[in-house]
Amino acid sequence: MSNKQKQWGAIIVMIALFAMIAFVTNLCTPMATIIKNQPGGVSNVLAQIGNYGNFVAYLVMGIPAGMLIAKFGYKKTALIGLVVGIVGILIQWYSGKLDATESLGVVFAVYLVGAFIAGLCMCILNCVVNPMLNLLGGGGNKGNQLIQIGGVFNSSAAVACYILMGALIADVTKAKIADATPALMIALAIFAVAFVVILFTKIEEPEQDPVQLELIAGAMSHRHFALGALAIFLYMGIEVGVPNFVNLKLIDDGIPAGIVGMLIAVYWFMMLIGRLVGASIGGKVSSRVMITVVSSATIVLVLFGMFAPTDILVNFPGVDWGKLELIWQPVPLGIFAFLLVGLLTSVMWGAIFNMAVEGLGRYTAIASGIFMTMVFGCAVMMWIQAQVADFVDYINSFWVVVFCAVYLLFYALVGSRVTKRSE
Repeated sequence: MSNKQKQWGAIIVMIALFAMIAFVTNLCTPMATIIKNQPGGVSNVLAQIGNYGNFVAYLVMGIPAGMLIAKFGYKKTALIGLVVGIVGILIQWYSGKLDATESLGVVFAVYLVGAFIAGLCMCILNCVVNPMLNLLGGGGNKGNQLIQIGGVFNSSAAVACYILMGALIADVTKAKIADATPALMIALAIFAVAFVVILFTKIEEPEQDPVQLELIAGAMSHRHFALGALAIFLYMGIEVGVPNFVNLKLIDDGIPAGIVGMLIAVYWFMMLIGRLVGASIGGKVSSRVMITVVSSATIVLVLFGMFAPTDILVNFPGVDWGKLELIWQPVPLGIFAFLLVGLLTSVMWGAIFNMAVEGLGRYTAIASGIFMTMVFGCAVMMWIQAQVADFVDYINSFWVVVFCAVYLLFYALVGSRVTKRSE
């Protein structure tokens, strides 16, 4: 087999992992809907426990994941991550089995443990996928282009997750964690199949310097990387915060969970469209230009969504996949604007990563671990936005999203400038 053929085999495997990451990660948002609507009522802050567990895991696993890659290589690290993911899915499934016999506190605690372990897996796989696609593309614009292609499949899996969970929840007032069992079993099957496929796929491993903790200081001494790590921390508040709190807002407004699931799936479908566009132009348009444009547009859309008249309704599309029919649900004009943000968040991750690791040289491996650690920003930003939603309301909670987008604009215009390079 030629080197080119081997390279494309590795690219396909990495893109498949990208899709799996999205499916499992996005289970947390519809699960938050289930948790919030348990008997007696649950606060927005507590409803996000799945996101807390999933994304705090990045804080714990980011650096160790980089060490695993340095010691065992990308293939073995991916296999380790998949085993961890299977354990996490099984624990979440078991928490649903406890619904009828244990208190909600026990059920939530077991579910939180499962979400945390699944998050460890997501962190490991992210540490494998992003640098591998960047390296396989040769870095620069081409590396960004491959990451955007992986993002297309990532978004496709997210769409499937929301549609499936919307169908499973049905009546949100009666929903239990156990209702998510089919989705968890699909995730379990995906992990198992991926393990077998990767086990028998030959991947050419790039040489890696041993990951030493003292290298963290070297990576962080690159100003553009340190600011890029913060950019990823805050970016997570945009990508996950927008659909998460639109989902809770629409259900709170009385729209059935099944229909809301179809609407939120369109947010992720728009991310898919945006990533298709990003992949097609990624080799021609710089990451800096991409982030400048999409962060500016995000600020405009979110502010418009917050202040738009609530009595003006527009039909927003959804897809009833059971009947293969297009549905139209009237939503406030501002909600329509929020959901359009999916087109913009589509290219943010890959472009930020691409800019942040530029010129890091031997610090790239440890930098990847630091980068993944910053994904725990999702847990922090979800907690902050949930606090605002509980104390004020859902709409005003989107000031958190505006703040995050403003920082991304600063990073694109100023913070991403490379001031030094390493060999």
